[in-house]
Amino acid sequence: MMNASKYKRQYYLPPETCMDWAKKDYIDKAPTWCSVDLRDGNQALVIPMSLEQKVEFFKLLVKIGFKEIEVGFPAASETEYTFLRTLIDRDLIPEDVTIQVLTQAREHIIRKTFEAVKGAPKAIVHVYNSTSVAQREQVFKKSKEEILKIAVDGAKLLKELAEQTEGNFQFEYSPESFTGTEPEYALEVCNAVIDVWQPTPENKCIINLPVTVEHSMPHVYASQVEYMCKHMLHRENVIVSLHPHNDRGCGVADSEMGILAGADRIEGTLFGNGERTGNVDIVTLGMNMYSQGVDPKLDFSDMPHICEVYEHCTGMSVGERSPYSGALVFAAFSGSHQDAIAKGMHWIEEKDPNRWTVPYLPIDPTDVGRNYDADVIRINSQSGKGGVGYILETKYGLNLPPKMREAMGYTAKGVSDHLHKELHPDEIFDLFKKTFENVAQPYSINEVHFQQKEVGITTKVTSTFNGRTITTEATGNGRLDAVSNALKKAYELKYTLEVYQEHALERSSSSKAIAYVGIKKPDGTMAWGAGVDPDIIRASIDALVTAINNR
Repeated sequence: MMNASKYKRQYYLPPETCMDWAKKDYIDKAPTWCSVDLRDGNQALVIPMSLEQKVEFFKLLVKIGFKEIEVGFPAASETEYTFLRTLIDRDLIPEDVTIQVLTQAREHIIRKTFEAVKGAPKAIVHVYNSTSVAQREQVFKKSKEEILKIAVDGAKLLKELAEQTEGNFQFEYSPESFTGTEPEYALEVCNAVIDVWQPTPENKCIINLPVTVEHSMPHVYASQVEYMCKHMLHRENVIVSLHPHNDRGCGVADSEMGILAGADRIEGTLFGNGERTGNVDIVTLGMNMYSQGVDPKLDFSDMPHICEVYEHCTGMSVGERSPYSGALVFAAFSGSHQDAIAKGMHWIEEKDPNRWTVPYLPIDPTDVGRNYDADVIRINSQSGKGGVGYILETKYGLNLPPKMREAMGYTAKGVSDHLHKELHPDEIFDLFKKTFENVAQPYSINEVHFQQKEVGITTKVTSTFNGRTITTEATGNGRLDAVSNALKKAYELKYTLEVYQEHALERSSSSKAIAYVGIKKPDGTMAWGAGVDPDIIRASIDALVTAINNR
């Protein structure tokens, strides 16, 4: 059996109740976003990105709309240093984008960082040291006072070197392992750093509160963030930033609740790449806001391209069920889901095209570059009439009668179940044509003539059954009824003509019409047929013959 008793609580609640965040029910504006894909994300890859891949990824982040991008830890390796210099020397950093560099609160590393960042138009220098109980006791074996001094000395050196180095610098401090630190002590350290920097409205500093490791439920983190925001020095001149990891699978929830608690900024990665279970997924976080009518200020309108570049550069894959971005996240295989989606799409078209309320689809898939035909209605053995009918209608212009949709749905389910595979739209269309359109065996009609009589329409029908051709005359209250009576008379057929429907094939390359016919057999079940022809009368006759052949 697993032994849970060895796991004790490693987080600390604030010394006062901090629950104002719980009074808010949604995020009303986007935070400042900082991508850490090129540092935090890159260091977690089995094979880190090459220089060329980093440049390609940087350009993608700029295109998406990130205004702050952490580009690396230039003092950590020659590759990181070279990438930073490449961005600066090749003038690849747009005017409205600020790069961010990371450094430990150690003198020689801070000095090398400032050497590396010379010439950057704007840069955030992000300094950190760990403050948690576990790190103090086990790793550094230092007292609270000694840990605080490391932070303050680092902050002082940043300020000193910034004054000596040409450039436009902003400072950021992180009490690493914040979630395992006593909130009162974390506040003391952060306020000591702020006191050194003396931020102003024109040059605010950033205090980053990282979920280096998730220890608690998200509401605890929100309370910790709110406590820090309420008691932070010069709060009006401080940008409170969050950097959640995803050890408990709550990175997005931590971020959302942390924003409600007063945070202004989020550091994260595309699709949540990062150490262990990853960083917070900015795609999910941003699209969650979008789904509630809030502009995230990031452009995810071409999600397939973003996924393609991400997978190419990182060697990682975007999971098929990853929110908003996965290949299957909008897919509906269930018959009841497909039917509801199809009806919802029609409702929107008829009632309110400007308000999205389609069942089972939290956002319009086309907003992120997906399409309904390939990505939403997917047909397999679990699918139903709604999905099959929707594909035939939207992609091929076929508006089947409701009961015929049901018959076609069962036909598609049967084939998918037998083949143990999903059916693609072209396969569904081919199956419809093979099963229900212009089927001419065993019965077929060779020639038809009509004559108007006082009693109705008289027809002379030449038909063939199993190689034998006969000509039959009959009368009906219309042309199709007359042909039906002639076939009944010729072959002693037993059925009633129940459904007739027709429409133009607007998507056809030529001017054609399609007719649908449903006949009821003596046992009460229905048989269906469709006919396609430039002449609607001929189309309706072919539909009738197909229905008879499908009895």
